[in-house]
Amino acid sequence: MSTDDREIEVYREPAHQPGDKVISKKHVKNDGTMPGKEIGQIVVKKGDVGYVRDVGVFLQQFYIYAVDFVGRDSIVGMREHELRATEPARTPAEQAAPALQPHIVTRKDPVA
Repeated sequence: MSTDDREIEVYREPAHQPGDKVISKKHVKNDGTMPGKEIGQIVVKKGDVGYVRDVGVFLQQFYIYAVDFVGRDSIVGMREHELRATEPARTPAEQAAPALQPHIVTRKDPVA
């Protein structure tokens, strides 16, 4: 694979962040890296909805998104061009905001 004909993705911010809801744009088959699944078995179908769990880097060039496809009970590494966001991209301020869940209650320290 030559880098001449491809963008070096890591020169910019990732398109998706952990917690983003995404949709698969293509079928993905097991290439032998998913235990418990047959090689060639479809592990993600086009249109499946998942959530980005983590963002990694491959070959110091591409972002790889670990996407949890809850309905399929599988976590699959996918490239940006294989995913479509379900919501508009978050602004830098929204990305920097702490990710508190609405159901989590924070307590203040008791006053002595």
